[in-house]
Amino acid sequence: MYHRIRDLREDKDLKQRDLAALLKVSQTTYSRYESGALDIPSAALITLAKFYHVSVDYILGLTENKE
Repeated sequence: MYHRIRDLREDKDLKQRDLAALLKVSQTTYSRYESGALDIPSAALITLAKFYHVSVDYILGLTENKE
């Protein structure tokens, strides 16, 4: 799951600090989400899914279908 949020961020040429600001967390916390060192709260998953226009299932790796 964690590689998906990194890949989505990199595809948009965004920095970790950009997504950290969106989620209202520190860059360090966001980095820990991407590395898998910290579980992503469900509210943050929903925010990321809406931001990237993908499903939460896609972020979680439950499907290859982005919608």
